[in-house]
Amino acid sequence: MTAGDDRTFVIVGASLAGAKAAETLREEGFTGRVVLVGEEPWLPYERPPLSKGYLIGSEERSAAFVHDEAWYDGQRIELRTGVRAEAIDPAAHTVTLADGERLGYDKLLLTTGSVVRTLPVPGTDLAGVHHLRRIEDSDALRDALVEGARVVVVGGGWIGLEVAAAARTRGAAVTLVEIDRLPLRRVLGDEAAQVFADLHTSHGVELRLGTGVREIVGRDGRVASVTLEDGSSVPADAVVVGVGISPATELAEVAGLAVDSGVLVDAALRTSDPDVHAAGDVANVDHPLLGRRLRVEHWDNALHGGPAAARSMLGQEVRYDRVPYFFTDQYDLGMEYTGHAEPGRYDRVVFRGDVAAREFIAFWLADGRVLAGMNVNVWDVAEEIERIVRAGAPVDPARLEDPAVPLSEL
Repeated sequence: MTAGDDRTFVIVGASLAGAKAAETLREEGFTGRVVLVGEEPWLPYERPPLSKGYLIGSEERSAAFVHDEAWYDGQRIELRTGVRAEAIDPAAHTVTLADGERLGYDKLLLTTGSVVRTLPVPGTDLAGVHHLRRIEDSDALRDALVEGARVVVVGGGWIGLEVAAAARTRGAAVTLVEIDRLPLRRVLGDEAAQVFADLHTSHGVELRLGTGVREIVGRDGRVASVTLEDGSSVPADAVVVGVGISPATELAEVAGLAVDSGVLVDAALRTSDPDVHAAGDVANVDHPLLGRRLRVEHWDNALHGGPAAARSMLGQEVRYDRVPYFFTDQYDLGMEYTGHAEPGRYDRVVFRGDVAAREFIAFWLADGRVLAGMNVNVWDVAEEIERIVRAGAPVDPARLEDPAVPLSEL
């Protein structure tokens, strides 16, 4: 072991990325001091269960935690929960906490994640208006999503659709409001987005598309209805706002780190200060495979980005070129998406399989090259799709469409 036992590594953000970074530091042989700081009172946890298994009731809360408390003690990781990091002084190499403690660091990792966006309309402070980002949010929603409850979900992104599915599974009546003409259209494009629109209507969700929210109306301090921009009114016992998240960059900005739609980091996850790294939702990575910057707001990025940043902090050679990946479970539909295909950057979508039966793979192409693939109720193909995306070679669309052609041959 090189000199380093007397060093202190501080991780701000007791998230999945932060916990996995701390775990990796120990696995890689770092014996110095590790301090993991989080403003939430909970042990570090994974967020997918909050809109999936835990919200539905099929998983216990403990299933979301990355490790139990004894693990942190056993690994000599100083876990500071329920305390906010107020300031970073890169010149002095210190982090000041809300309780007044000042932590010195040799290396610092920011895994501060994201914050939910709110609706700029009257009524968002009424009882019964929910967001979903933290465990306590999921707890409140579990109480609200009951048999016969009238639930309005605002936002047709992944979180909005997963909450809608959970609400219907629990017997609530659901209206989903989306300002675009289809849910997920900005992510998947018209062809694949229609699959999810049809999925939800087939399960009884009322889609109100092409309109937004004008006002959330209350009675005696509690939500009673939602007035839409088209002038219509939807009765509501609960409203769930899922209109996206923003990277939590305030600490980095005040510290003078380079920020632009996230904390700017290179392929080794180093910020503009060589002793400060960033990973997870908050990091806007100079992605070596894609040849441009990318900020990924998904579980897989936190799971792998934290460890990559830890290795980089230890001085190892790191090239974070992971192909973006995410998944969703809604009703009887399971999906994995591998790659990155923004609207306007692809010219064709090719389907393999039975779209009507929701058993298919979709491929997004640009100039014959596969940018991304999405497998719906088709399993054990994500690794093959990743290899196709990573290869970046032109592929015959006819072979992509043909289920008789093994993906391994593409």
